[in-house]
Amino acid sequence: MSSQTSFFKSVENYVDKAAAYTDIPRGLVEQIKACNLVLQIRFPVRIGNDYEVIEAYRVQHSHHRMPTKGGIRYAESVDQDEVMALAALMTYKCALVDVPFGGAKGGIKINPAKYTTEQLQNITRRYTAELVKKNFIGPGIDVPAPDYGTGPREMAWILDTYQALRHGEVDSIGCVTGKPVTQNGIRGRAEATGRGVYYGLRECVSHEGDMKKIGLTTGMAGKTMVVQGLGNVGSNTALISQQEGDVKIIGISEREGSIYSANGINVEKLLAFRKDTGSIIGFPGTEHIGDAQAALEIACDILVPAALENQITSANADRIKAKIIAEAANGPVSADADPILLKKGIVILPDFYINAGGVTVSYFEWLKNLSHHRFGRLENRFQHNAFERIVTKVEEMTGKSISDREHEFLTRGGTEIELVNSGLEDTMITAYQQIRETFLQHPDIHDVRTAAFVCSLKKIAGDYISMGIFP
Repeated sequence: MSSQTSFFKSVENYVDKAAAYTDIPRGLVEQIKACNLVLQIRFPVRIGNDYEVIEAYRVQHSHHRMPTKGGIRYAESVDQDEVMALAALMTYKCALVDVPFGGAKGGIKINPAKYTTEQLQNITRRYTAELVKKNFIGPGIDVPAPDYGTGPREMAWILDTYQALRHGEVDSIGCVTGKPVTQNGIRGRAEATGRGVYYGLRECVSHEGDMKKIGLTTGMAGKTMVVQGLGNVGSNTALISQQEGDVKIIGISEREGSIYSANGINVEKLLAFRKDTGSIIGFPGTEHIGDAQAALEIACDILVPAALENQITSANADRIKAKIIAEAANGPVSADADPILLKKGIVILPDFYINAGGVTVSYFEWLKNLSHHRFGRLENRFQHNAFERIVTKVEEMTGKSISDREHEFLTRGGTEIELVNSGLEDTMITAYQQIRETFLQHPDIHDVRTAAFVCSLKKIAGDYISMGIFP
């Protein structure tokens, strides 16, 4: 964002731009844009021999669906404007991919690297206690999840604190998602956002006419990709794109700098190298080309900024040479950079679509928690027996037998992770098809972001109208 435009205001501007292509009443647009509840907290935590006052936030942007949903991030950059903007994006994200939540977000203004595990646990538990006291958390109220600087460990601490304070609540395990699988989490959640990025990209490049406009062929195979950030989202996007899509990863950046290889980078080996050395610099077969932002300027088919917001601005937008930008992070392209990139003919897959895999699988985890059984438990054996009878009948009718390996493949029911990935794949494909349909309905819309906002706004407005608030 430019110095004159805040992150939250930029999101509002995108909404206003999209609203012009709809017949939604202006008053309803203003209601959709507004943050319904903003909680600012300051609480003391003992650090060593002293006390430290911790600044934290939780924002519930929209209650058109309940509960609200959104991650909790730990970062020194956290402030009220950022959390409000991210909560707003969650509202539009959930609506776009048909996940029945309102948008929310939380943040604690700390650098987690500066604290011990015990100190982080104390901070997390105290933050959770504050949310419970203010009625800002609960399986039917507001359901947090991991975000930048947090993960399954922190979600387990939140769950334990909530259950201690709300003892006996039958659906308490649904108060937070992104938990460890052993603590009522769901298989596939850790890589869900990265996998969703892959599915979204794969669907985007499958349309021949769209790809022809930007000089690309259809399909992921052989496409060159650059990834900024090797955290959970960036590493899984790169791994899955390479292993399942046969994508050529030519550039990667992390805090320590950017590396490049025209011949491609083996991401699995790179991750092992970084784990051993603490850096991606010096990985065999690559060259160090500059700081963490240098990789953004590599000529490639697909650029995946998967670090933090505001990475591509008016200062460097002219030097971006990608054909497609997939905003795996939240807000990596600033508002002032957006028109520059669009003028260059770059397709931007907006954050609230392309990184929606996390909230989609969080929704599956929440459903699993409320149903109190894992996916596949009730139907797997039934499916296996049914498929077994079909295969046996086919063998009898044809007089031919199949191998044990083929027999096992044809007769087994879906596992939890297979069912989760199947649901995620369908969600990302369906959402992109809805966005593309919006393009066909509005020839004057020329960018994916605006089309996606139009889709979201229509769904949210429909909810408000059906509630009778705006007849």
